[in-house]
Amino acid sequence: MFKNLKFQLLSSSIIAIILIACFIAFAANGYLIISIVFAVIIAAYIVCVNVWFDVYVSKPIQDLTETAKRIAAGSYGTQVKKLADNEIGDLTDEINQMSTKIGLADKATTEFVSQISHELRTPLTAITGWSETLQYDPAIQGDSLRGLIIITKEAERLTGMVTDLLIFSRIQDGRFNLRVELIDIAAEFEDSIFTYGNLMKQSGIELKYTAPDYDIPLISGDPERLKQVFLNVLDNAAKHGGDGKLVEAWMTAGNSYVTINIRDHGRGIPVDELPYVKVKFYKGSSKNRGSGIGLAVCNEIVLKHGGSLDIGNAEGGGCIVSIKLPLQKN
Repeated sequence: MFKNLKFQLLSSSIIAIILIACFIAFAANGYLIISIVFAVIIAAYIVCVNVWFDVYVSKPIQDLTETAKRIAAGSYGTQVKKLADNEIGDLTDEINQMSTKIGLADKATTEFVSQISHELRTPLTAITGWSETLQYDPAIQGDSLRGLIIITKEAERLTGMVTDLLIFSRIQDGRFNLRVELIDIAAEFEDSIFTYGNLMKQSGIELKYTAPDYDIPLISGDPERLKQVFLNVLDNAAKHGGDGKLVEAWMTAGNSYVTINIRDHGRGIPVDELPYVKVKFYKGSSKNRGSGIGLAVCNEIVLKHGGSLDIGNAEGGGCIVSIKLPLQKN
């Protein structure tokens, strides 16, 4: 096997031309039997070339394409088998090395995020605790009190980001587990609506919840993690669609799934950004602050429950998020 793929292809072309020329020459001079032999040889040669091309060119390129897709989807460290010692083989080696390096870099990033998140939790807890305590001091009034309230809110925001980062790092290294139990998903969602509805009201946003007129069956899930998903999606609706001054929420249940819908009446998401909104660290053109991993974490939590999280633009404007969760099997 020659190392140079171009030389292999050129050699095959020259041999094919010589065989065809011999066939034409013998056929023109009336050598019928020899012409038939050369025709059979040419046919066999074409079959062999096609088989060789499929094994050493087409299949390796297909494997490289599939590997590149898996790497792009986040399967860092994925390797592809080297089938030939030629230019395609060299390309295979380079892609394998790239995949390995990306995998190591991603692992180092995850470890760094986890370590930093742990380090941030202790001072944030102290800041939140003392700022809340000082708000009850009668000696603190006016601008000082308003400053403490701002400190408390910002500390809470950072604590939420740190929590997302910790969960994200656990998901990345396989340490994330659910505490599954039988739960009333309608009650859990309504609690989240009540909790966040008051915060939205303070910002001048109406949170309109339409309760189902039938009983929603129980589901198996982690109530704490699902509530985190609901609050995160509601928070996104307020931040990115709050200019519409209205957020709507409702639930439906079918034979196998319960679906939680949250819709805002803001500007929606640019069409070219929709495929990436659940990708980790992606923030798009939004000017709102955040880590860019909230929806990625929510998506992973929902997937671990056997469900799906879909995000799209609603008819008439705004964004709609649909969280689909499997019902408890009888």
